[in-house]
Amino acid sequence: MPRIEALPTGSITPTTAPPFQALTDQGFEIHYVSHAAAILDHDFPDARGDIERVLSEMSLPITEIIGSGGGETLFTQRLRRALAELGWRKHEFIVQKVIDGTPKESTSHEVDHVRRYQAGVVACEIEWNNKDPFFDRDLENFKRLHAEGAISIGVLITRGASLQDALWELVMRFARERGITDFPSLAAAGVTPTPKQMANIRRRVERVHEPVPFAVAWVDNFVSNKYGAATTHWVKLMHRVDRGVGNPCPLLLIGLPASIVTFNAIATVEQLDENDLGEDSTTPAIT
Repeated sequence: MPRIEALPTGSITPTTAPPFQALTDQGFEIHYVSHAAAILDHDFPDARGDIERVLSEMSLPITEIIGSGGGETLFTQRLRRALAELGWRKHEFIVQKVIDGTPKESTSHEVDHVRRYQAGVVACEIEWNNKDPFFDRDLENFKRLHAEGAISIGVLITRGASLQDALWELVMRFARERGITDFPSLAAAGVTPTPKQMANIRRRVERVHEPVPFAVAWVDNFVSNKYGAATTHWVKLMHRVDRGVGNPCPLLLIGLPASIVTFNAIATVEQLDENDLGEDSTTPAIT
């Protein structure tokens, strides 16, 4: 009769950390669509490692939330550079119809970050603060590229729910720490509202019935104007995914958390311009 050896007392079965554990520990939101988790785990562990390494090292100074040069934020630029250094570069996919050897028509789809692996291609877009129809554009592009066999999975990174929900408090903390109580102190902190914003703030501060403190009026105006409901953030993205936009392309969706925001009492703020809503003021065409 064969002898069955017992396992040594106290032996531990080897385990591995769940995917993106370092990110979820920091509060990042991770959501998979159409078996993306299994695809990443089996075919693209290096892609998963790239994304986790880059995002786990990112921080977002409060001054970059408040300031902007009218184009991409410094945070977005750093994130793009970090991905590009790992081989995730901008690429234009061209899908062409050929009949009997003769090209008849073609369409192109540009994606900001693409990396080719042995198992296939992973495409990634970052939507930090654009108008929310950009989500439709990105998801539809992923869907079409996946249907054509051009990509295996799409990745979309945006503001997470915790960050979106905390923006008012984060900006108010900045106002308190910088001693913002009027327009001169706001200017001393490096922030100069547009004439329209100044008028709105002054109207609430100086009204006879229930006037509000200057800092509250400024924070309300700033957050609603720059990071309002019609911009790209987690809830807007999930509404689209729940409706099936982008289906059936496998998707990895990542929400940036409030925990990455940092404060520095001497950091300067870049100036806003009159039309500074987000990274791109043009509403994308969905074709």
